[in-house]
Amino acid sequence: MAAPVHIRIKPMNHCNHNCWYCAYRYDNLHLGSDIDLTDQLPRDKIFEIADDVIDMGVKAVTFSGGGEPLLYKPLPEVLEKLSKGGVRVASLSNGSNLKGKNADAFAEYATWIRISVDGWNDESYTDARGVKDGAFSQLIENMTDFLERDTECVLGISFIIGEKNHKHVLEFCKLMKKVGVNHVKLTGVVVENNGEDNNSYHNPISDEVTRQIKAAQELQTENFTVLDHYHELPDLFAKRYTFCPSLQFLTVIGADANVYSCHDKAYTATGKLGSIKDQSFKNFWYSEENQSAIYGLNPAKVCNHHCTSHHKNLALLDIIKTDMNHAAFV
Repeated sequence: MAAPVHIRIKPMNHCNHNCWYCAYRYDNLHLGSDIDLTDQLPRDKIFEIADDVIDMGVKAVTFSGGGEPLLYKPLPEVLEKLSKGGVRVASLSNGSNLKGKNADAFAEYATWIRISVDGWNDESYTDARGVKDGAFSQLIENMTDFLERDTECVLGISFIIGEKNHKHVLEFCKLMKKVGVNHVKLTGVVVENNGEDNNSYHNPISDEVTRQIKAAQELQTENFTVLDHYHELPDLFAKRYTFCPSLQFLTVIGADANVYSCHDKAYTATGKLGSIKDQSFKNFWYSEENQSAIYGLNPAKVCNHHCTSHHKNLALLDIIKTDMNHAAFV
């Protein structure tokens, strides 16, 4: 088995925000049901993982939650080590700690950082995340300061659309263009494991969201892009295939030192491939235990929930089933 191309590492499960829709903290979603919010990877373990990642030839590492990765104290050093070892690094973040040593490290070593946002002003941001008043203004200041640096790190935004903010998509995109971010990725909030129930939440707002997105895309320039991922939601739940090819390209290491099949199944029994608490990631990845777990996972049975890799899987499965005797007849 080849090394994964991309690894998502969740270094800690503590977060300083309390987003109402967070998959790891929202009661209607069973994703992340086994999470322990106190878990974090020990310092020696994260550097052991970094050594393995470099040695195995992994191409990219993204840090994400679990919790807020920029609260993880060793992160700046880990970014430097991986980058100097030839691995591209990136992170998903709430942006509250994109300052000081973190901002220095991302500016120098990271390929991109994407900040998750849901509010369009201080009041709405505080309401959605349970943070102190003024946190949105501070976030804007963090982003502005970061963009003033001499950096090639791409700063993007993921705007999570729900009932409370769906009339403010255009307003938010105008603000982000003014701030100077590279792009805004527009996605629908996931409130249910079941696709039909999730669609029922979005149906009353989808027409207005469509109008807002269309208007927002008129803001696009060579340096600012609006990405519509909102309308992918209905297709991301039911699975008709019995093998997940994405497992061999992207894997997840949790703050509990377990390896998981993907982001959507992190901290669940059905997504756990094995533990690296008492062994290295490299030894585990090439083990019979891992190979058996990967080929034993049946998406048609255990993945009928939101899946970020679904469209990638469809494309990969289409390639896999191609008769190579006819592949040249393009």
